[in-house]
Amino acid sequence: MGEPGREEYKIQSFDAETQQLLKTALKDPGAVNLEKVADVIVDHSLQDCVFSKEAGRMCYAIIQAESKQAGQSVFRRGLLNRLQQEYQAREQLRARSLQGWVCYVTFICNIFDYLRVNNMPMMALVNPVYDCLFRLAQPDSLSKEEEVGGPGMEVDCLVLQLHRVGEQLERMNRQRMDELFVLIRDGFLLPVGLSSLAQLLLLEIIEFRAAGWQTTPAAHKYYYSEVSD
Repeated sequence: MGEPGREEYKIQSFDAETQQLLKTALKDPGAVNLEKVADVIVDHSLQDCVFSKEAGRMCYAIIQAESKQAGQSVFRRGLLNRLQQEYQAREQLRARSLQGWVCYVTFICNIFDYLRVNNMPMMALVNPVYDCLFRLAQPDSLSKEEEVGGPGMEVDCLVLQLHRVGEQLERMNRQRMDELFVLIRDGFLLPVGLSSLAQLLLLEIIEFRAAGWQTTPAAHKYYYSEVSD
């Protein structure tokens, strides 16, 4: 279940009743409605990008607790059903709330990172995760700016998630990763509409992948001194 207190800390943003529900799910999953728990976690992840970055750890802990206690996967099934529902309505979500959309992508990548079947990432999540990243790499996403001269939420999310799960995704389907990076390279060369910082982020992730999903010391010095400047 990770470091002591990590799960405790992450649920402080919930109301008292929901905190109690989640604490019980982590300790005694058979005592609560686990489909409701899945809904609560997904709903909160779509509203809170900080929580969505770490929710995978909590979901993994609940899945492990349920499996150990009852040998069942009610929570995992409920979680995957909700992820699928939100995935099918992703364009509507993006149109309604850009922040909600970015939170969803962060959350599904986080779940992909944590959930394992026979020590392998879940195949059922590979294409949905790719589809979300492809959407983030479209020209209209890359050129959105949060503020003048700054990268938009979507390009920022794209680069962060590729840092986190890109290597795993490529192992599962290299062809789609090749196609995604064609889009990213095309985006980097967009004639107008891309901020200088967004260009820098895209160039960094192109070089990160080319170096075997790692940052070389020279690249780290170049990119991170540029970003801090």
